[in-house]
Amino acid sequence: MTLSIRIAAFLALPSLLLPACATAESILGDLPSSPEQIVSIVPPNGDGNPYGVVFVPEGFREGGPLQPGDVLVSNFNNGQGLQGTGTTIVNVTPGGALSVFFQGHAGLGLTTALGVLRKGFVLVGNVPTTNGTSATVEQGSLLVLDRFGHLVTTLANASLLDGPWDLTINDLGNFAQVFVSNVLSGTVTRLDVFMDDDRFQVFDAVQIAHGYLHRTDPAALLVGPTGLAYNPSDGLLYVASTGDNKIFAIPFAGATRKDFGQGLLVYQDNTHLHGPLALALTPAGNLITANGDAVNPGGTPNALVEFTPRGEFIAQFQVDPGPPGAAFGVAISGGFNGLRFAAVDDNQNTVDIWNVR
Repeated sequence: MTLSIRIAAFLALPSLLLPACATAESILGDLPSSPEQIVSIVPPNGDGNPYGVVFVPEGFREGGPLQPGDVLVSNFNNGQGLQGTGTTIVNVTPGGALSVFFQGHAGLGLTTALGVLRKGFVLVGNVPTTNGTSATVEQGSLLVLDRFGHLVTTLANASLLDGPWDLTINDLGNFAQVFVSNVLSGTVTRLDVFMDDDRFQVFDAVQIAHGYLHRTDPAALLVGPTGLAYNPSDGLLYVASTGDNKIFAIPFAGATRKDFGQGLLVYQDNTHLHGPLALALTPAGNLITANGDAVNPGGTPNALVEFTPRGEFIAQFQVDPGPPGAAFGVAISGGFNGLRFAAVDDNQNTVDIWNVR
């Protein structure tokens, strides 16, 4: 069957290609009200407004400061609170110790696009501003760091990396696929990369989705496609489109060279969705997103929402009882340390970490 025929089949019979309902086993439904750890992510230079969060995976290359089970957090603001000017990635150990893993040049604006590859590389997106306002937003790029936090290379492309806002990785060892959402163009790009001990090489890049609402925003700075979650078992890439207030799925995401537009709508819920941002796939096959509250305001502010791939609401959890805008990055780890869950709290400039089971 050719790819074009498979695409037509997907569009004609979407319900058959979506995965069966995930199990009722819920992460958010099991979370205690208080996390095991609440750790400030503010480094010595005063950066704040944490966006991205990711666990260092089992099998991560030895020899640097990072260990499996550590939690990395990227900061979007500088110490004066200007959006799009944060320059640091901090590391939180399982014991709660904080250190600076990466310190970039002034005015980077590190985004939710944060990922770790087992070969020893860390990827982080940046969308800079000159004064913290949407009028001065720049295109940005994707930074590739080694396991010591040193810059290896900078990936920039005016069309394929136009405001890297979030990412997810299909890590296959020496080969990986990096999916990137672009907030300035409303698109999603797949980067195919090869790695050895000292080399990171992009050998292919293709746009696989477009058409997501994107705009500047006086409060949120930017609104566009954000969270991505890839399921390698069925090739579906889930996309949280903040401005559309919907979750979509892109078929054949790891193989296609076609652009699927927005893909298939899988979750629309004006009761529980209020501008979905980051996105994570649970071991049970459910999805968790964070509400940014910049779109469809109302309901419970700062809520995380868990739902099935077929769009069935499961549970929600409030990260912070204060003003809206506290929820952003979320991460899940199912390694040797058990099932762990992390979420940033922008209001408190902390990362909250739970040992689920």
